Amino acid sequence: MRIITLLLILLLAACAAPTPSRPDDVCQVFQEFPDWYKDAKATQAKWDVPVSVQMAIIYHESAFKKNAKPPRTKLLWVIPWTRPSTAYSYSQALNQTWDNYKINTGNTHAQRSNFADASDFVGWFCFQSHRKLGLSYNDAYAQYLAYHEGWGGYAAGTYNSKTWLIHYAERVQSRATLYNAQLQKCQKSLDDRWSWF
Repeated sequence: MRIITLLLILLLAACAAPTPSRPDDVCQVFQEFPDWYKDAKATQAKWDVPVSVQMAIIYHESAFKKNAKPPRTKLLWVIPWTRPSTAYSYSQALNQTWDNYKINTGNTHAQRSNFADASDFVGWFCFQSHRKLGLSYNDAYAQYLAYHEGWGGYAAGTYNSKTWLIHYAERVQSRATLYNAQLQKCQKSLDDRWSWF
C-alpha cells in the first residue's frame, strides 16, 4: 500500500507544471524559462506592452502557474462546489474574453495554457485598454484595473468601491517597476543569448 501511495505522489508531481523558483526576480525567471523571454519580447514588439508590465500582470493573476484556476466555492461550508469564474492558466482569461481575443486576432488555435499565447493575450488586452481608454502601456496600475474590471467596468469606475483591488493594482505596479529595474541589468545577456540561437 505504501508503494502505491508513493507511486501516486510521484506521478502527480511529474504531471505538475514547473513554476519559477524565484518569481520575485524576473531575470532568474527568464534564466529558468528562456522561451518565456522570447515570447514576452515578441508580445512587446507586437503590442508595445513592456515585458515588465506583462510579467507583473501574469504573476499577480496566476503566480506563473500553468493550471491556475480560482478556488472552488463550498457547499454547506465543506463540500467543494463550483468555481466562481472560468478564469484559467497564466493569464486567468475568462472563456468569453479568450474567445473574443482569438476572433479579434485570428489566433484561433491559441491555448490559455501556452505561455506564448497567454503573453500575447495580455499584450492584446493592454493594447485594447490603450486604444479604448487611453491608458499608457507603462501604467501597470491602470492597466491592471482595466484587466480586472473590463473596459466598461474601468470606464464606469467600478474599482473605486473595491479598496482591495486598488491595493492589488498598486502591488502590480510595484512589481512591474521592480521587474523593469531588474531587466535593465540582465536584458543584454538575455538578448545576446537569443541572438546566438
